[in-house]
Amino acid sequence: MVEPSAVRAGTWFTPYAAVLRSRIRAQRAYRLSFASEVFSAFLIGLVEFAEVWVIFHNVRVLGGLDLNAALLLFGFGQSTFALAQVLFGHLDTLPTLIRMGQLDAYHLRPQPLLLQLITSDISLRRFARASVALVVLALGFLRNDIDWSPATVALVLLTMLSGIALFGGIFVCAAGLQFYLIDGAELTNSFTYGGSFAAVQPATVFPTPLRLLFGFAIPVAFTAYLPTIELLGLPGPALLPAWLAWLSPLAALWVWLLALSFWRFGTRHYQGGGG
Repeated sequence: MVEPSAVRAGTWFTPYAAVLRSRIRAQRAYRLSFASEVFSAFLIGLVEFAEVWVIFHNVRVLGGLDLNAALLLFGFGQSTFALAQVLFGHLDTLPTLIRMGQLDAYHLRPQPLLLQLITSDISLRRFARASVALVVLALGFLRNDIDWSPATVALVLLTMLSGIALFGGIFVCAAGLQFYLIDGAELTNSFTYGGSFAAVQPATVFPTPLRLLFGFAIPVAFTAYLPTIELLGLPGPALLPAWLAWLSPLAALWVWLLALSFWRFGTRHYQGGGG
């Protein structure tokens, strides 16, 4: 017998699931266009990895990490960012919805605004970019001498889930700020896409102010660098010891507290499209 609470939960999510299914069908309707988008996203992932390979091909060790360690760093950072982008990346379109007055329609529906926007779309092509990072991550596991144990597996899973949540929170932070900035997408992109770039860099190459920024204020170091050095048994730099990798859920929670605060202030500031 199905529990009433389970039935209510399924009924509650039905509108969101219907929208997502329609978006997925729409993307696959034009197969040539969909294939070209997937291929372009795949190329973006390859180019990003090529940048790392070129750097470590010419500089054997950077920030205490060699090429094999950089595979882990890139794999963790880019896979979690790309998967978060699949789920939350379409929040980038919020400024357009505000300018065109289309956001008002979302306010008429009896569901939370943020959840409506998150489930309003899903970009399948971005899975291609994530697949490149996941392959690199698998190579990193194979080419590094990692002492595998239940704790190690737990750290990997914790890192992946927390990293996706953390980058998702950064996307929500950026969306909340758009209610004030409107045309400031370039500014917020410096934190979203700039954060993904900072995540795949060894934190030891940053001066102290940037180490504090990417370690605690916008804690992208928890998505890749700290788990990498913890898995490899390497000491961390000042202010960022390797054991902090186990606190990645707290880093994700901090980002979401900021995200929901920015979203709350932003939606209260919004007064409609005026149409």
